[in-house]
Amino acid sequence: MKLLRLAFIASLATPLPALAVLPLQPWLDTALPGARIRLPPGTYAGPAVISRPLTLDGGGKVVIDAGGKGTVLTVRADHVTLRGLTLRGSGDSHDALDGGLMAEGHNLLIEDNVIEDVLFGIALHKVTDSVVRANRIRSRPVDPADRGDGLRLWYSSGNRIENNDIAQIRDVTVSNSPRNRFTGNTIRDSRRAFNLLFAHRSLVDRNHLERNSTGIIALNSDGLIVRKNRIVHAMDASGAGIALKETSAALIESNEIVHCAHGIMADSPMDPVNRIVFINNLVAHNITGVYFYGPRGGHIGIGNTFRSNLWPVTIIGDGDPLNDTWAGNYWDGYEGFDRDHDGFGDRPYELLAYADRIWIETPAAKFFRNSPVLELLDFLERLAPFSAPALILRDPAPRMTPGRATDPNLQLILGATALHRHVHDAPRQVRGKQRDQVVVMAAQVGAAAQGQPGRVGFEQVGRVDRNQPGITLGVEGQR
Repeated sequence: MKLLRLAFIASLATPLPALAVLPLQPWLDTALPGARIRLPPGTYAGPAVISRPLTLDGGGKVVIDAGGKGTVLTVRADHVTLRGLTLRGSGDSHDALDGGLMAEGHNLLIEDNVIEDVLFGIALHKVTDSVVRANRIRSRPVDPADRGDGLRLWYSSGNRIENNDIAQIRDVTVSNSPRNRFTGNTIRDSRRAFNLLFAHRSLVDRNHLERNSTGIIALNSDGLIVRKNRIVHAMDASGAGIALKETSAALIESNEIVHCAHGIMADSPMDPVNRIVFINNLVAHNITGVYFYGPRGGHIGIGNTFRSNLWPVTIIGDGDPLNDTWAGNYWDGYEGFDRDHDGFGDRPYELLAYADRIWIETPAAKFFRNSPVLELLDFLERLAPFSAPALILRDPAPRMTPGRATDPNLQLILGATALHRHVHDAPRQVRGKQRDQVVVMAAQVGAAAQGQPGRVGFEQVGRVDRNQPGITLGVEGQR
């Protein structure tokens, strides 16, 4: 008996590493709805599922490890808070979206968590009115195409994604998810920082996007607002700071877009009314500052600073580049004077393409851009043109120094704000008797830029067919 007692005491003193990782699921199964679970510090085994409203707080000292199987933590309930947890060790199935957190529900709060060594980071599926804030998200050290999305929204709306530190992921993907706000996030060393697909009326505000293949790409995402972001070093061969395709009524305001393959890219939408408005952006040290593709054009650029770009603006397509409106921008290649000292050049800034058309119209020739042969050819054609140069843009009031459109151009900014408000608050299609009340944003801004505020009409815009059956809503003009 004495020998058995001694053996028992010895066994208590022996460490039990195999029993150190406790399963998390019993803690969740025994909690009452609305409970606050403050887990003791340590490592817990996943995967685990939350199926009732509760708060799970790790205090920054709790690790949940799935051991390489499935998704670490799944939420299938409303009113759930996850705070101070480290989630790691997911499976590796792209089809199953194995990751740190999969959530479905309403009014969720996910904050101050660390998500690492996972395939996908956080996936929100049919999540509404929730907050994802101050989380640190990392995927795995593999090729970007083989990683999962750091953050994925699917059929989710009305959410706030704030102040997250995201790096080494594939994308932040927002699919069929309108009216979300993305503010103050840092996303770096990934493929696409923001990949917006049918993400209408979303706000992308004050984010820092660095060393990604592309900063922001939006497809069919009308009413998008992109403002006060810093987008740097998006130097993938086909990358861009901001790329928009079939996206109308977008407001691109007060962004810094520096050292990218293309600063701003826009594939002109099929819609002949809604346009892309970009105001007060810094576009600097890019290969191409602004790249427009498509025959319709009609975009509006006001108060932007173009500095040290290899080529400031490129327009590809069969349409008229003068459909675009430029006013009050700073162009570092402007060679005019300001004799009346009003801060604006006395003559318009015109960008003409001479031999530049060779590489503009033939993308394969870009490789030879700035080669001695093309430089010589361009010099000779500017000296004695053997063909009429192509006019790319005309800014009637170029700024002499970098600046912002402020009081003298207030009506222009108000016009863009009105576009945003109208797109966000009104139905997209105007038909029947209402079509005559629709005044295109381009006309309003264009008239104001030329000192002609007041009522404007379709005739000031260009090629708009007033008789077409449906006109996509712009803004109401002044009456």
